[in-house]
Order: sequence, then structure tokens, then C-alpha cells
Amino acid sequence: MAPRVLTVDSLNPKVLALADHLGCDAITRRAECIQKEIETKPGSHPFDEILYCNLSNPQSMGQKPIKFFREVLALCDYPHLLEQSETNSLFSSDAIARARKILDLFPWRTTGGYSHCQGTEGLRDVIAAAIASRDGFPCNAEDIFLTDGAAPPIHMMMHLLIRDEKDGILCPVPSHSLYTSSMVLQGATLVPYYLDESRGWGVRMSDLKKQLDGARSKGINVRGLVVINPGNPTGHVLMEENQREIVEFCRKEDLVLLADEVYQENICTADKKFKSFKRIAGSMGSGEGDISLVSFHSVSNGYYGECGRRGGYMEVTGFNSEVKKQVYKVASLSSCSNISGQILMSLVMNPPTVEDESYTSCQAERNGILSTFSRCAESMVRALNRLEAVTCCQAEGATFVFPALRLPKKAIAAAEERNTEPDVFYALRLLENTGIVVVPGSVFGQVPGTWHFRCTILPKEEKIPLFISRFTAFHEAFMEEFRD
Repeated sequence: MAPRVLTVDSLNPKVLALADHLGCDAITRRAECIQKEIETKPGSHPFDEILYCNLSNPQSMGQKPIKFFREVLALCDYPHLLEQSETNSLFSSDAIARARKILDLFPWRTTGGYSHCQGTEGLRDVIAAAIASRDGFPCNAEDIFLTDGAAPPIHMMMHLLIRDEKDGILCPVPSHSLYTSSMVLQGATLVPYYLDESRGWGVRMSDLKKQLDGARSKGINVRGLVVINPGNPTGHVLMEENQREIVEFCRKEDLVLLADEVYQENICTADKKFKSFKRIAGSMGSGEGDISLVSFHSVSNGYYGECGRRGGYMEVTGFNSEVKKQVYKVASLSSCSNISGQILMSLVMNPPTVEDESYTSCQAERNGILSTFSRCAESMVRALNRLEAVTCCQAEGATFVFPALRLPKKAIAAAEERNTEPDVFYALRLLENTGIVVVPGSVFGQVPGTWHFRCTILPKEEKIPLFISRFTAFHEAFMEEFRD
């Protein structure tokens, strides 16, 4: 018999069911082509550079890494430096001391071996102590799992919670596609709840209850609730009252609360503060077993923006010992998360303190980055809200703005003629005319009949006026061209 050829139809149908995000891919590919054309044929476009406002990848957009973090990583990866006399003049004294302390946690003082599958014990101790200090409630290092960023533990929890297509997870709309994609791969039923744009993208509890009851009436076993705070793609920070409502809702309805808190360091406004869901639950008197909570964090998303280091953790609380054994079982399928990411996660959670040599410079770097984020966000939101048919909520946290577009009927018809979503049509036109790259809101989900786009606040601050002038000119011309 002739050998069979692998075909798309013979692949896992759950993979085939994943959303393609064709519009987003088309925009990215076109941006890459234009970039090459600008380099090889100067003057071929009405602009001389691409403004990548689609990437949540700070260091790829010119942000410098935090010096202390990189000093410690360098010394840990090449301990030979610790024995050289020149090192004392090249590295800060507290970075040297921290590297020595971390290396003592590893056999043969090398970072090239495997660690415990849950993560290096001493590093988990540091992170647990930092969480306890942040929240004001105890944290057990045995509840910490060090991971390669936030994506693997999210997939891990989906593995644990989802048994078949009758199981569902409440997930915000709009939200990062990581959650919806993970649910599709596990065969889960997505139970969407819409964030309330009129209330700064808060969670409307009446809608949450309606979606839960509706799913249950269809025979769906809703197992958990995803909350992203600060929000991606919306850039909102939840009010404490809203968080308390969510905790009580999960406790009452017996739902696992999956708290994505990867942007907790990035707060862009003085009137909002980050409070973890663990802290909120503790302040409400929730004890062990009252609520099952999984908290996710990552080194990719704070002011440090160490996306390529792939470090993160999840903390599981309110799980009984038998369930924890099963979490451990799934974690042990991977030898361990990468060691550099583990070390960096411990540094992020335990940066230099006031008595350390690096404290002043580290604080200055951190505050400088966060202040820049705040100024860029404020400038973008102010400019966008001046435009016809554009409204944009205040950027309170994370690294995004998510403005709404009220597109003319003629523009929507033109998109339909091209078999394209209207926000994709708008974003492609924006790219072709200005070189600005954004992500259409349809990638993240949105209320039917509404249109948005996600734009990062990460371009260099000196590029923001250029962004505003290009965007304003384009939008005014677009609205005039398609005016009803």
C-alpha cells in the first residue's frame, strides 16, 4: 500500500478549531513586507518607519533591562567572575552578594542543571516571603510553582479542571487569546462574560450571574472564573469593591478563581492601586478551603519586561492536600522551568532594599519606566478622545489602551465586500497610510456590533507625538472618505 500523507483533515480537530486570527496575521505580515520595502526602496511609502504599537514586548522596542537583575543573572551564569578582582569594580556589591547566595542553592553552584520540578526550593522561599509581605497574609512555599512564564501554568490548570466538553470556564470578553485557545485545546466550553466599558471595563456582577445561570441551564459544569487584573487588552485596574464581589461570587458558586495578575507592577494612574485577589480574599476573612484561588505572575509583563527570560509562578491556595498532589503530578511532567527565569522571578519579587547599594539606581530605573508609561498613556488617551467617533477609557494599568471606534456604515460595507472584519479593515488602512501597527479588537473579542483596537503605550516617548500626528491625520481622512 502507498504510504499515507499527513493532511490537515487528519490532525487533532481541537487544533483545527483554534481561531486563526487571520486579520491580525495579515496585518503583521504586511507590516514586515513594508519594513523591507522601506529599507530596500526608500521613499516607497508615505512614511519612513514602522511604529509597532502591537507588541507587548518592551525590550524589543528599546527599553533597557534593569541593571541589578542582569548583574545577578550574569554572575550566576558565569560564577568564575566572582573569583576575579575586577568584578568588585564592575558589579554592585549587593548583586555580588545576591549571586553568591543564589548559587549556594544549586548543587555544584551551577545554573546549568535541572532543579526540582516545582522550582528551586530556596527561590520559592524568597517568593513566598515576598507574597506574604505584599498581601499581609501567610504564603507557603509549597503552594508556589515556578514556571516558564504565565502560559504554562494556565495550560496546566486547564488540564486539571477540564474533563470534557460539558465543563466550562467563565472568561472575560475582551481578553487575551491565551485563555480561549487553551480552553479550545482542552475541549472546554467557553462561557463568556462581557466587561463593562461604560464602567471603565469593570465586571458587572449581574451579567456574570446571568452567564453562569445560562450555562448551567444548558448542562454545562462551570468550573472556574478567569479575571485579568490589570487588564489585557483593556488596561483597566479593578476597583476593590468589584474584587470583593468577585471573590464572594466564586465562594458562593463554588468556582475556582483564576487570577491573572502579571501586570501588577504596572499602574499608570495615582488613583488606583493594585491589590491581589489573595489579599482581598484574606481581608474578607476567607480561610483555607473557603475559596480555591490560583494566582499567576510573570517576569515578562511588569516594568522589567523580561519577555525572553520566560520566568513566572503560580500560587495555589485553598486546595486540599489530595488536589495539590495532582497539581504536583502535572507539574512533574516537565523536568523544571528554566533556571534563569526562576532566578529572575525571585529578583522581581525581592528587589534591592533601602540598605543595598543598588537600591537608589534600581528605584530610579523602575520609576523612570513607569512614569514614561503613564505619560505616554495619558497623551494617547487624550489625543484619541479628541477624535470623531473614538472613545477611549483611561489607561490605568498594564501597557495598553483599547479605544472604541464607531465606524461609518460605508466603512463597514467596504470591509464586508472584502470579507474582512471592520476593525481589521481599519487597522490595515491605518498601516498602509501611516506605518502604525495595532491589533484589531476582534482578536480579543468584543460586544457584537462594536469595534476596537489594542495599542501599546510602549513606543519610545519621543515617538508619541509622531504617533498622534499620523493617527489623527489618517482618522480624519478615513472618516471623511466613508462618511455616511
